[in-house]
Amino acid sequence: MIIDDGILFRQAEEKDAGTLVQLYDQAARWMRAQGIEQWKPGERDPAHFLAVMRQGEVWLASDGDGHAVGAYELWWCDEEAWGIQPPVAGYVHRLMVERETAPAGAGRRLLEHAERRIARTGRERARLDCVSTNPRLIAYYQGAGYRVVGEFPHKVGKNGQVYGVILLEKRLDQLTLV
Repeated sequence: MIIDDGILFRQAEEKDAGTLVQLYDQAARWMRAQGIEQWKPGERDPAHFLAVMRQGEVWLASDGDGHAVGAYELWWCDEEAWGIQPPVAGYVHRLMVERETAPAGAGRRLLEHAERRIARTGRERARLDCVSTNPRLIAYYQGAGYRVVGEFPHKVGKNGQVYGVILLEKRLDQLTLV
């Protein structure tokens, strides 16, 4: 368990799958209320998060009272969006914040935690993608030091829908590993 400015981080376990689904659905509902067409409530079930736990990592963040305030997935490859790549990056997916109880800046702290986790493995880059129709999220990641390195216009979702994603990357060589 890692404590970062009042937020406790730990790798999610099987018992956390329901909490992760709730965080996802809450984030999806918030996006829809903001007019952002990206995630849909009910789109991820416990089996999704359990599969990610087996293939990568899922990190859960909670406050001092143990209430979940956010989570993210960390993958060690993402051929679907990035193609075959040398093992120089970690890929952040499904950065989720519980908007009602998370402290201010929790999203950025989740992202920084992911970057430190990636850097500790010796990998030099953090990568992520987001739908190309979400300029607010692209700007958010750019504000966190990510730069746009490409676009993949034909990503296919689980439901068969084709959409474009912007590929973003951050070099981690200047990161302090506290």
